[in-house]
Amino acid sequence: MEILGYIASVLIGISLGLVGSGGSILTVPVLVYLMDVNPLVATTSSLFIVGATSLVGGLRAYSRKVVDFESVTEFGIPSIFSIFITRHYLLPALPDHLFTIGAIAVSKEMFLMVIFAVLMLAASFSMIRSNIPEQEAIHRQPERRNKAIPLMLLGLFVGVVTGLLGAGGGFLIIPSLVLFLKLPMKKAVGTSLLIIAINSLLGFLFSLKQFEYNWTILLVFTILSIAGLFIGSKLSEKISGHSLKKGFGWFVLAMGIYIIAKELFIK
Repeated sequence: MEILGYIASVLIGISLGLVGSGGSILTVPVLVYLMDVNPLVATTSSLFIVGATSLVGGLRAYSRKVVDFESVTEFGIPSIFSIFITRHYLLPALPDHLFTIGAIAVSKEMFLMVIFAVLMLAASFSMIRSNIPEQEAIHRQPERRNKAIPLMLLGLFVGVVTGLLGAGGGFLIIPSLVLFLKLPMKKAVGTSLLIIAINSLLGFLFSLKQFEYNWTILLVFTILSIAGLFIGSKLSEKISGHSLKKGFGWFVLAMGIYIIAKELFIK
């Protein structure tokens, strides 16, 4: 199972390199189900792995001028605020046992994983159902009129998701940038990577003293994930943005269904 986990860590980087997201969608389940890491520790460990990998990808995207810095600011600053509040106050306030539905006792860990999966399903539908034709003119200006406040609110929400679930939020950021701002998919990927890096690494720092971490797993996963990132970036050069968007949507849908089935029905 550990070997499968390390193989999956390469896929984490490939996902980030291809579509600027999906890192945490893979990392949290892999750490929990393959590496037997406690879900709460896994969500925080994911922040380090995904954040470090995304930082490499974000800097690479910056060197290629495919980062929209205004979006990074509008998402990033509100996200940082809500990540801090969530990691320091909201997450510790949740009791270990939340409630019971029939014969199912819902723990904090199960609740977080199911919420994670539900958000994945919502994001996947927005990507799969979108029929907006992808324009590959990477340097065209995004549609920003009257959208600063909605973007900041989305940033606050993504920060809560990052803080609670250890998710960089790319599966929410990408649909927002592509469908809301009309950014080209490949520019959205570069922008998403930088936002994820900021959110994830700060989220990890905010929680550094809360848990004990297996640094061997963290560092090996990060190194393999960065290697996968370069593979994914190369592959993205040969695949259209429209195909990436659809393919990513189906991938997120499949992972969301699996997590719900695993948490609620497969014991």
